[in-house]
Amino acid sequence: MTNLIVEISKYVMILLMAVYTYANFRYFSVRDEDRKRGICRRQNAAMLAIHFLAYLVMYLSREDPDLRSRLAAFYCAQVVFFLCYTIFSHMIYRNISRILVNNSCMLLCAGLIMLTRLSLDAGMERAIRQFAIAAAAAAGAWLVPWVMERFWQLYRFQWVYAGAGLGILFLVFLVGSESFGAQLSLSFGEFSLQPSEFVKISFVFFAASMFYQGVNFKRVAAATAIAAAHVIILVLSKDLGSALIFFATYLLMLFAATGNWLYLGSGLGLGAGASAAAYGLFGHVRRRVEAWRNPWADIDNTGYQITQSLFAIGTGGWFGMGLCQGMPWRIPVVEKDFIFSAISEEMGGIFALCLLLICLGCFIQCMMTAARMQAAFYKLIAFGLGVEYMIQVFLNVGGVTKFIPSTGVTLPLVSYGGSSLAATFLVFGIIQGLHIIKENDEEELKEERRPNGKERA
Repeated sequence: MTNLIVEISKYVMILLMAVYTYANFRYFSVRDEDRKRGICRRQNAAMLAIHFLAYLVMYLSREDPDLRSRLAAFYCAQVVFFLCYTIFSHMIYRNISRILVNNSCMLLCAGLIMLTRLSLDAGMERAIRQFAIAAAAAAGAWLVPWVMERFWQLYRFQWVYAGAGLGILFLVFLVGSESFGAQLSLSFGEFSLQPSEFVKISFVFFAASMFYQGVNFKRVAAATAIAAAHVIILVLSKDLGSALIFFATYLLMLFAATGNWLYLGSGLGLGAGASAAAYGLFGHVRRRVEAWRNPWADIDNTGYQITQSLFAIGTGGWFGMGLCQGMPWRIPVVEKDFIFSAISEEMGGIFALCLLLICLGCFIQCMMTAARMQAAFYKLIAFGLGVEYMIQVFLNVGGVTKFIPSTGVTLPLVSYGGSSLAATFLVFGIIQGLHIIKENDEEELKEERRPNGKERA
């Protein structure tokens, strides 16, 4: 009976995920607010159904009564969180972007499902820790729109953003803990923090502040020098994945602010030269490139991780093996860098592609917010954070599918990692703040015009 439920549930979850994803893009083509709310409610129902089926399968796959009771309690806690986060977000901020709230929950839901499955035999410790951080980060992100509505002169603090970002990155370079050849985190007993995830936000605020105040050559040169300092410190720390995100984000923000093709071409040339230099200077970069070019040549060592990832994706096919039916633990660091492979293996390629389309939906919301903002500072913030988010998604998925060499970055809201999770909630909180500011401004404008008879229904 259990096998039948597992087999049927995987097809039902794929169907529900496809329905959710269709609604994700349908939302952007609908203008009527009541219809938009209806679409979002259907998304919520689909997400909760997927969540229920996944935990039902995991519950039936284990016979230990203690583990089953913990699993049931953990499931209930997540349901309460998703309902409270969705409902209270709409209650606190009437003009919040419902689609971004829903997509945040769906990505987090998929991540918690897979993390729970991967840590079932270890008491679900990592999944519970991830959930606790998510709850705290979501509560903190609620404050961000409130702050942005009241402190609108954030563009004045460009040197604070620069100094704080450089200081934190330099501290990690000096005393940071090493992980897989790179200095990534600061450790405080059993707790560790990856500061570069948060510096990504201050970096975007710095670039937006500089370009908002002028795009003459002198200011661009100063901004480029500070941006280069961020990237150089990350390179010295051997955190090349983050360095690539910082570099690409700054280059695209510079082009968006100036429209200067010479800056874009020069940046791309410098980036190509820096990539070649990194290949020559760092052994772990050469190993990753060689593993990307031909992982089968050294399948037991340098190529082991990527080959296991490809085996998992290929084994899962379009419809997946079913939860708890695959062997995702064979992939090293699967819960962080390679969680997309685990999802593909057990939940199927269709489910994984829908997950990517939901990430694309988040990016579209960021770009739509940027397009609507009149103030160049706000426009550049939304653009920069959206680009940063999508570059990270591309680097993660491109690495696990062997499209590009692995860079060691996480899949936002899905992969295990408290710093990445908290930083992504803050990013989405900032986008929500900008969206709310614009919606409130438009409502006030309509109210001002209504007495004059210009906008009567």
